[in-house]
Amino acid sequence: MEAIELTALTKTYGAVTGIDALDLTVRPGEVFGFLGPNGAGKTTTLRCLVGLVRPTAGRARVFGMDPVADHRRLAPLLGYLPGELRLYPELTGAQTLDLLSALQGAPVPRRSELCDRLGLTAGILARPVGTYSRGMKQKLGLVQALQHDPQLVVLDEPTEGLDPLVQETFYGLLREAADAGRTVLLSSHVLPEMQRTCGRVAIVRDGRLVTVESVAGLREARARRIRLSYADGRGARTLGAADRWEPRWQGDDVELLVPPAEVVDALRGLLGPGVADVTVEEAGLDEAFLDLYRNGGPEEAR
Repeated sequence: MEAIELTALTKTYGAVTGIDALDLTVRPGEVFGFLGPNGAGKTTTLRCLVGLVRPTAGRARVFGMDPVADHRRLAPLLGYLPGELRLYPELTGAQTLDLLSALQGAPVPRRSELCDRLGLTAGILARPVGTYSRGMKQKLGLVQALQHDPQLVVLDEPTEGLDPLVQETFYGLLREAADAGRTVLLSSHVLPEMQRTCGRVAIVRDGRLVTVESVAGLREARARRIRLSYADGRGARTLGAADRWEPRWQGDDVELLVPPAEVVDALRGLLGPGVADVTVEEAGLDEAFLDLYRNGGPEEAR
């Protein structure tokens, strides 16, 4: 049984389409990335998955269950961190965790451990949430999503407001979840975060699926980064045919993103008098993402 299965999932809000005929499968034990800019339909999809929104058409299944019709059975298996976390300001941190665990309907074997690792001390948990900083609220949100050791964790922009040290702790928690066979769906627009944590990613654009690929496959199939350094002190100049790749200059150094099949021809045209150094490397996920958005959309992917 797949952890997540979306079939022609569609959600409209009047004349506005949130997601359009989305087909997607996430395997058990997978850390799966859901990638796209703000407004692409990521949050709407997650809300359909956790039963907060009813689809207009198509269907969503989580462990074979309908997130709306089977919500009571499914809730103990789910952990969810929304992108816009809103908490009752008058409740303490401890009361908030108690309330949310009661709604989940599951014991919380990991609460103490998670609070320790994320720096939520007993003193902090005794304070009203209204006095918390944004980062502290986000840490509380992570605890409530993970405290019952769910089979599926759905995270919407989970590192927003977290300092770099806490982000490292979060990445460790993701690795442990994967090692324990848990499924993680991570929605984000932070590309290095996806590259670091996910095996596969789905890219969405205007509510429609652009592609689903492994992170490694996306990086390999897309642009290569060529860097040239000139020693003649002339600075930016025309590169002839290579100007079509939008060279980015910084002094006498230039960087281009070139499709893999054209790298050899590009180097033949670029290497000449004045070139002091050249490097060619695989582009990161950020370049792959931008390349897809510039050169291919849902129609081409389909």
